[in-house]
Parts: sequence; C-alpha cells; structure tokens
Amino acid sequence: MSDPFMPESQASMKTRSVIEVAFDIWSRRKWVALAVFVLVASIVVSVARFLPNVYRSTATVLVERYQISESFARPAVTIELETRLQTVSQEVLSRARLAELVTRFDLYPEVTRRGPVEGAVERMRKDIHLELKSVEQGSARGGTIAFILGYRGRDPQVVAAVTNALASFYVEENSQLRERQAVNTTQVLHAQLDDVKKRLAAQESRIRDFRAQHTGELPEQVPVNLATLERLSTRLQLNNDANMRALERRTNLMKQLAEVEATSTAAAPDTKQAQLAKMKRELRELRARFTERYPDVSRLKAEIAAFEETMAEAGEAEAATTERGPSSRPLATQLRAAIEEVNAEVAALKTEEGRVRGEIATYQRRTESAPQREKEFQELARDYDAIKELYTSLLRKYEDAQLAGSMEQQQKGEQFRILDPAIPSNKPSAPNRVRILAFGIIAALGAAAAAVALAEHLDTTFHTVDHLRAMTNLPVLTSIPLLDIAGDRWRERRRFVLVAVAVLLALGVATGASRHLAEGNYLLAAALAGGGS
Repeated sequence: MSDPFMPESQASMKTRSVIEVAFDIWSRRKWVALAVFVLVASIVVSVARFLPNVYRSTATVLVERYQISESFARPAVTIELETRLQTVSQEVLSRARLAELVTRFDLYPEVTRRGPVEGAVERMRKDIHLELKSVEQGSARGGTIAFILGYRGRDPQVVAAVTNALASFYVEENSQLRERQAVNTTQVLHAQLDDVKKRLAAQESRIRDFRAQHTGELPEQVPVNLATLERLSTRLQLNNDANMRALERRTNLMKQLAEVEATSTAAAPDTKQAQLAKMKRELRELRARFTERYPDVSRLKAEIAAFEETMAEAGEAEAATTERGPSSRPLATQLRAAIEEVNAEVAALKTEEGRVRGEIATYQRRTESAPQREKEFQELARDYDAIKELYTSLLRKYEDAQLAGSMEQQQKGEQFRILDPAIPSNKPSAPNRVRILAFGIIAALGAAAAAVALAEHLDTTFHTVDHLRAMTNLPVLTSIPLLDIAGDRWRERRRFVLVAVAVLLALGVATGASRHLAEGNYLLAAALAGGGS
C-alpha cells in the first residue's frame, strides 16, 4: 500500500534506472569529463613519448672451482664465495674505480657539470646490479657457480663497454684479492711458526735443565737407584761383618796381651801357637766366602805372615835371654802393634760405613723424590708435546699455504672468468611505454570521473521537477521551460569559447611541462623501470 502523503512524482523518481541518471549527468558534465580526460591523457602520452630510453647490458662471470684436487693442495683462501664477492664488490664499486669509469666513458654529464663526481658515482652505484646464480646446496658442488653483472644507461654501446669493464674489474680484483690473502696467510703462518719454534726451543731447554738439575731423581733412573741401593746395602752388611770380626779380633788380642803380661815366657810359645792356629782358621773361613783379593783376606794373610815371623825371631832369641830369665816384652810389643792395626782397621771400617750410609741416604732420597719429579717432568713433557703438535700443525699449514700461494700465482686456484661478455642491446629495457599508456588511460578515466563527481557535488541547483519533488514536501505547481533568448545564446557561446580556449591553453601548458619533465629525465625513466632492473 503506498504512502498517501508521498508525492506521485517522487515515487516515479525512484523508478528511474541508474543508466538514465548517468545519462542525465553525462549530458550535463560531458565537456568537463572530456576536458579532464584529454588533459590527463595528454600529460601521460607526453611523458611516455619523451622519456629517454634506458638500455641494460649484462655479463655472465663464471666461478671456476679449484683446478687441483683439494686433497693434494688445500686452498689458502677459504672465505665463502658470497663473502668474497661482497669484498670484491666493495673494491670494484669504490669511489676511485667508478670515478675512473665516469671519466673514461663520460657518464652522467648532466651531474658532473653541476657538481663533483661523487654524485655521478652514487648514480652509477644505483645503476649496477649483481645477481648470483647457484645450484642446489644438496649437490656435491653446491653453492654459487656464476653471477650476472648488469648495468643500465642511455647509450647501448657505452652501457655494454661499461659492463665489460666492470666484469674485468671483478676478475682482476678477485685474482689480486686471492693472491693478497694467500700471501698474508703465508706471512701470518710464518710469524706464528717462528714464535712456536722459539717456544719449542725454550721448552726443550727447560727439559734439559730439569734433567741436569735432577740427575738420578728421574723416573727412568728408579731401577738403577734401586739396584744401587741393594748393592750399597750389601756393602754395608759386609762392612758390619768385617767390623764385628775386627772387634772380636781386637778383644782376643787384648786378652792375649793380658795373658802374656801375666804368665811366664814358657807358656808363651803355647799361647802363640794357639793364636796362630786361630788366625789360620779365620783365614780359611774368609777364603771359603770371599776371593783372595778381598781386603779382609789380604789383611789376615799379612797378619799371619807377620805373626809367624815374630814367632821365629822369638825362638832365636830364646837362648840369649836364658840367663836373664823368661821375658814377654817382644810378644807384648807385637800384640800391642796388632791391636793398633786392628784399631786402625776398625776406624777405616767406621769411615767406610759412614760413606756407605751417606750414599744410601742419597739414593733413598732420589728414589723417594722420583714420583714428584715424575709429575713435574710430565708437566714439562705435556707442554712440550702440545707445543710440538702445534708446531707440526703450523708447519703443515705453512707448507700448504706456500703451495696454495704458488697455485694462486699460477692461476690454478678458484678464479672468475667472463663466460658471456656484454653486448649492446637492440631495444631499451625501459621505460615500458605500453604499460605507462595503459596506466595513463586508467588514470585519465579516474580523473574524469572524479571531476564529474566533484562538479555534481558542488552544483546545488535542481535540474528536473522530479529531483525537486524528491528533495522537498512542498507541492510543485508548474515548471517553466527554458526560454530561448538570443542574448543568452550569445553569452553561452562566448562562455563556451572561453572555456575551450582555457582548456586548450591548459592542455598546451600541461603537455609542454610534461615534455620538459620527461625529456632527458633518466632518473624518472629508471624509476619507472624499477630500481633493480
């Protein structure tokens, strides 16, 4: 059921289609839309027409791997290729190198005329592009195998020449970098080798001094010390035995002396015979245990001979002493002399005992200190082995570095080789004029639509009765049609001409300005081409 208060014309307004509304707007705003569309389109066409061509050339540089088996000669330069490429790029893209190319090929004259060469160098860095080519890392020879060096500019011949010059710079700088690194590696290893060699000699000197200072206390000398201790213990035991016998003999001699002095001379021969028999018995016992060269055997033999000689002299003098009566003085004198000899022997044995005991103490001290000396020696030996191992490792690395340096000088190491040199491009890489025109048409249509929408928004008049009835509840009594008056027609034509002239002037100014902006604007062309292309 319809609203009784809604005007009939408003209901009919809602029934109008979008196409009819758009047709009405087009009939009113077609000249605005056409003017804006033509203005924007002409600007875009002018820019696309007068933008300078940008040419791009590329050179492919192959990374040739080590030409000799790494098991035979290890490379002196072990830096990753990507890292080395960054280092080489820093050298190649340095101010001095690029300034040389700018001067040689007269690049970016519009920049060099206005200011220093640094501006041209920065522009050139932006125009150089490096792209790495690699294989799957899971393969046996994974990693970067080549890289593409690109450069863009205005003149295709110059662009190709600059690209080839840059590629040559990369090849030369890589070779020089590897040679420098190989030489530096050899020098560093040589310095380290000399330092470790001095440390090794100093450690050897410390070991020699330790051996000289602790002779007899070293671990390998313990068996000799133990054998010497056993021999000294045997000597001490023999010394003690000889001392006991000497003391016993002295006791017997002292008893004999006492008996001689107390008894008559008649009993003396019997006493002498008994003493001689006892001495010969002791001699037999010693001979059974020792050789003839043993000191006690030689000494006892001498005592027996002296005693027998004394007894013989005593027998000859017996007749001469008969008148004076028996006398024991000669025998007593001999006994006292024998006792003195025994005392001297005991003193000698005591001296020898002290010396043997001192030697035993010395060897015991050496044996007891052997574990501590072994610990100290192991520390010295461990340090020596570590330094020697380091020296051997550095020596092997130094020899490898020398061989690798020789290989680098002979160009047998990993090298860069220009696989595909740059050639002049037949067609520009930028700008893409078709894309610019397509975007321009879309932008012109959008600008025209926006201009129409803005004009409609700013227009506050009612163009139809239905529109008026839709906006107010007041009844519309009648509508007066447009009156065709000659003066109004003339003013309308005049306004149209003025607007057309203004549009044409704006079109000319915009076209000229866009041409001035685009003509020779290499930066704009490069920007439209993309920063890295």
